[in-house]
Amino acid sequence: MELSATVILILITVLTSYQAWKKPELMERWMFTPYAIKHRKQWDRFVLSGLIHKDSMHLLFNMFTFFFFGRVIEMYLSYKFGSGLGIAIYVLFYFAAIVVADIPTYFKHSDHSYYRALGASGGVAATVFASIILMPLSDICLFGILCLPGFALGVMFLIYSVVKARQGDDGINHDAHLFGALFGIIFILILSPSSALDFFEQIKSFRIF
Repeated sequence: MELSATVILILITVLTSYQAWKKPELMERWMFTPYAIKHRKQWDRFVLSGLIHKDSMHLLFNMFTFFFFGRVIEMYLSYKFGSGLGIAIYVLFYFAAIVVADIPTYFKHSDHSYYRALGASGGVAATVFASIILMPLSDICLFGILCLPGFALGVMFLIYSVVKARQGDDGINHDAHLFGALFGIIFILILSPSSALDFFEQIKSFRIF
């Protein structure tokens, strides 16, 4: 396996998540806790919370997804800006997505001492949706069974995230998924405005059969 920036980020996340499982005090300190951020000025939680996960399944799902879609964005940025600058932009993009995706949650729960969240879902969603803008017709398969074009699955995911965020009854930070996805879309369109036209041209050519 090539030791790309994506793989290095995955290895770091696996290591930090494992350490957090062994050390509850580390898990608690790195958790995304808007109340602690506001009242204790622990701003580092915005980034640190993206490096820990609830359990092995949470970690596996996020990192498996990130491996496939992150490589697409890493290669795209390396081609566009050169390997050195491209990788630097890619890493900044990933962590910026984690932070930006949690900002709405911070304002929503900054006075709720009970609220906790963790995981790299904002960064992962950003890479997935940035990839969808670049390659909207590439199939994305759910559990290796249901395969749909990226743009179709993306629309379904956005609708699902909006609905579940409004319900707020399952303990999952759907706002982070939604705003991470929007960040990824905006990021690619700023870097390459022509991607919007390419996206719609590819969608127009789509045929179900």
